[in-house]
Amino acid sequence: MTASRVHVRARDAVIDVEFDHPPINVYDVAMRDELCDVLTAVIANSEVRVVTFRATGDHFSAGADLREFGTAPSLHAMRHARWARDVWGLLRAVEVPMIAAMQGNAVGFGFELALQCDFRIAADDCVVALPEAHVGMIPAGGATQTLPRIVGTAQALRTVLTGARFEAADARRQGLVDEVVPRADLVARAEAVADALAERPASAVRGAKALVWAALDVPLAEGLAREQTAFARLPSPG
Repeated sequence: MTASRVHVRARDAVIDVEFDHPPINVYDVAMRDELCDVLTAVIANSEVRVVTFRATGDHFSAGADLREFGTAPSLHAMRHARWARDVWGLLRAVEVPMIAAMQGNAVGFGFELALQCDFRIAADDCVVALPEAHVGMIPAGGATQTLPRIVGTAQALRTVLTGARFEAADARRQGLVDEVVPRADLVARAEAVADALAERPASAVRGAKALVWAALDVPLAEGLAREQTAFARLPSPG
């Protein structure tokens, strides 16, 4: 039996998801399976209003466990094993705000998960990167799609094609993270943001998130029509 790699804590309407795979929280099949179960439960629970992701130890996640790549009989089998359960599709199906609280290395999987979130809070010792270019791969957790939507095409290309590492302050300047805080304040800041979001009307928050994420996928006129429809469906204030 392997120890649990993902711990979950409920704080009223906030779900805190914590990665715990020492020493560097690498992403392996076992973590994927646990994360799929957690996300499936979150999606099914209408009482959840916010999800935060954090990690034990010195690093948010140093990426995929490359040792698993050599255990499959073929590249096809390796890819099937890793993506047979769609973590990334589940992340996109989460209708409530998601927050990534990152320390140390947040690279590969760690950064791709953060890019699926709505808020990225980095400790001042955090480093983000998509290093796949260095080993002849491309990001396969959605970064080629989420990153251009967040920082634009030019910065996304520089980040993906070079595999460059960005320290926290530089990552903030480039728009790769939203906020940088002292390491000692990381969890408290993430919880404060989550608690503030959880106090807002759930239907409005869910609707606004869906509209903003979809904004670049539809023509402006259609997006405006969707916004009007969503607004009309909201319950009256008070």
